[in-house]
Amino acid sequence: MSSGLVYLVGAGPGAPGLLTLRGRECLEQADVVLYDYLANPELLAHAPPEAERIFAGKHGQGPHVLEQADINRLLIDRASEGLCVVRLKGGDPMVFGRGAEEAEILREAGIRFEIVPGVTSALAVPSLAGIPVTHRDWVSGVTILTGHDAADKKETQIHWEAVAQAGNTIVILMGLTQMRRNLSALQAAGLAPETPAAAIQWGGSPAQKTLVGTLEDLADQVASLNLRPPVTVVIGEVVRLRSSVEWFERRPLFGRRIVVTRPKHQAPRLAGLLAEQGAEVLECPTIEILPLDATPLREEIQRLDSYDVLIFTSTNGVDQFFRILKEERLDARSLAGLRLVAIGPQTARSLADRQLLVDVLPSEFRAEGILEAFAQDSLEGCRVLLPRAEGARSILPETLRERGANVKEILTYRSVAPQDGVAAWDKIVAEGLPDCITFTSSSTFTSFLGILDQSREGRSVLDKIKLASIGPITARTIRDAGWAADIEANPFTIPDLAAAITAKL
Repeated sequence: MSSGLVYLVGAGPGAPGLLTLRGRECLEQADVVLYDYLANPELLAHAPPEAERIFAGKHGQGPHVLEQADINRLLIDRASEGLCVVRLKGGDPMVFGRGAEEAEILREAGIRFEIVPGVTSALAVPSLAGIPVTHRDWVSGVTILTGHDAADKKETQIHWEAVAQAGNTIVILMGLTQMRRNLSALQAAGLAPETPAAAIQWGGSPAQKTLVGTLEDLADQVASLNLRPPVTVVIGEVVRLRSSVEWFERRPLFGRRIVVTRPKHQAPRLAGLLAEQGAEVLECPTIEILPLDATPLREEIQRLDSYDVLIFTSTNGVDQFFRILKEERLDARSLAGLRLVAIGPQTARSLADRQLLVDVLPSEFRAEGILEAFAQDSLEGCRVLLPRAEGARSILPETLRERGANVKEILTYRSVAPQDGVAAWDKIVAEGLPDCITFTSSSTFTSFLGILDQSREGRSVLDKIKLASIGPITARTIRDAGWAADIEANPFTIPDLAAAITAKL
């Protein structure tokens, strides 16, 4: 029986960008990912689509989905099959993460393993809340504690008197369940009741919430607001610095929930721009891109030299064209001599990624912009190849033909509603109405209406949510359906849409 390898990977404190490069490398080669409650699910996107994903569900309060013995058995069983297994844990696996226990079990079973340190929440979460755990003018040390000991321990291993007398900043992980007991123990050990203290919920995530009080009153504050795990507690004079160091919760979109409706493979760019501004981004793809019969496009690709102009109206059109070009064992050299036209900088960037520069990029990012760009040119007899989506507006090919061009329109893909669209939307609404929904094409909006018709809330929910459109065509589609685009990008690009939302929401 061949032996695989287990990576014990620290996922960091919550923000996907705080995963280490080594951690990402391990995920990219994983056959199996066994992940905890505190590991951001977005990180699973780094694993291959075919990788097995197993949710262990471990957290500091309530029952576990899998008990530790079950987890150990899964690690050994999957690795014994010769598989690459990633054990993904929040924070650092060796800081109250039971990483050492799992490593011992693997060693006893003869399974190879590697420990991949993560950014520990003990240091990162206070920083994200604007609380430095050390400061040359305030404190030179930090003490890290667990908020609750193992259930089978009769007595605590924490020496509260030593902790209180050390004079260090105190960080308590998993600090909610036994918070009142722990804070009382510190007071009983001699720490002043007025010592500044903070509780940070879901540190590093868009749901981060920070409460500041004292050793004496923090537990009451937390109880009154019904904070839920995970909660990190920080105690010490450095808590006073939060007012001048805080930044994470001051970002312009912090606390806002924004829905991105782009296809799953295209969502990350807009989602990333919004997340950088602090938004909680909720992906709810309302369309999927399905290729159409490629035979017509294959035939035209074989006679590209008979055309004068090649027009791309979207990144999806570019993707489909070059997919078939590659299948025909051709490359960009086949486009030599063609005049390349693109609608919008995103489409132009997609061509640039393939080492192709466009000859015409209209200032107006829609079909009318192409017509205006050719306003001074004679199109009589010009041979135009136009690969694009099924159901696209007819104004472009019709007007080009009216001006004498010979236009060959090839439908290369269609937009369809995803099967899980209703479930995805209902899950979002169950957690509270979002503040804004983004639409990057007319099809994302019209398909969303179909999802609403099958959802629990129905279409009326749109009256309570801001709608953001990438441009006038999509805005008109929204308006024709009886609503208004509260936010509209200008120019009509993904970065400008994110900027408009940041400015107006």
